[in-house]
Amino acid sequence: MANAGNEIAFKKETIAKLLTRSFKEDKTKGFLSVSSDAVILVTEMLKVFVEEATRRAVKQASSEDCDTIDIEHFEKILPQLLLDF
Repeated sequence: MANAGNEIAFKKETIAKLLTRSFKEDKTKGFLSVSSDAVILVTEMLKVFVEEATRRAVKQASSEDCDTIDIEHFEKILPQLLLDF
């Protein structure tokens, strides 16, 4: 993988907004902030998920003798990836 040294990063503010927008119940909608521990945990889970998806897509492309990774490689690994997570 050519970009193996790149670090995956998500903005904590973006993750916090995504979390608050996903609240459905009236009890949780009123809270304007999410705990910083929750944001850190979800950010780390997203990082692990993206890293694993990348590894699996690279492996899929390699098994098909492709030099580049395409969305089709990701689509092929997605069902099993979601079951594993």
